[in-house]
Amino acid sequence: MAAAANFLSKFSLSNPVLQSDCRRRLDPYPPSSAPNLTPESLKNLWLSTQNLWLRSSTLKTHALGQRRVSTIISFSLPTAKPERVSSIEKAPKWSSKAIKSFAMGELEARKLKYPNTGTESILMGILIEGTSLAAKFLRANEITLSKVRDETVRLLGKADMFFFSPEHPPLTEEAQRALDWAVDQKIKSGGSGEITTSHLLLGIWSEVESPGHKILHTLGFNSEKVKELESLISEPGFVDDL
Repeated sequence: MAAAANFLSKFSLSNPVLQSDCRRRLDPYPPSSAPNLTPESLKNLWLSTQNLWLRSSTLKTHALGQRRVSTIISFSLPTAKPERVSSIEKAPKWSSKAIKSFAMGELEARKLKYPNTGTESILMGILIEGTSLAAKFLRANEITLSKVRDETVRLLGKADMFFFSPEHPPLTEEAQRALDWAVDQKIKSGGSGEITTSHLLLGIWSEVESPGHKILHTLGFNSEKVKELESLISEPGFVDDL
């Protein structure tokens, strides 16, 4: 019993060694290193916190600014002839439906596992978007997405099932020329307004050797249909891609 009592006495709160250890645990600042909480030190602490908040706000604003710039850039389509106009402000803008059609074309190229976005992919993108005058005109002439997709696979073949397309499959030369043709035609017309999906479709047709043109021709699109579409979009007061 005496030995047990002697053992327990080592862990008693009255034990000076244990009391000293408890004080060290409860007081993280020894007397020599305790913070000097004077009004001046508190003021400096507040200023440091304020500066940190200002730096954080500046970084956030800068990041938001970068996102805004990225968004503005995304409202255009690739061009091989940026020098065609004297300034960005004078360059005609693409309509939102034309941009969406282009994006859907890129996605369709990836779904088919093709390495590039060609005129056939942009043609499918127009039909996938589906609400533009060009898409409605194609469907009215019995040119549908499923038919274009089938003709694309028949013409270009199936891709390797283990091939993975890049996130943004680069444009073929023919597809790039089709985009530039649409911009040039809008500039030549001298009219106000945007470059629409109809211009994009006519640009695809202008590339006679491209897969997009060949598919359109196979499905019954011809020069008479082109004249009909051009007549529609050139009517006074007509607004496309609403």
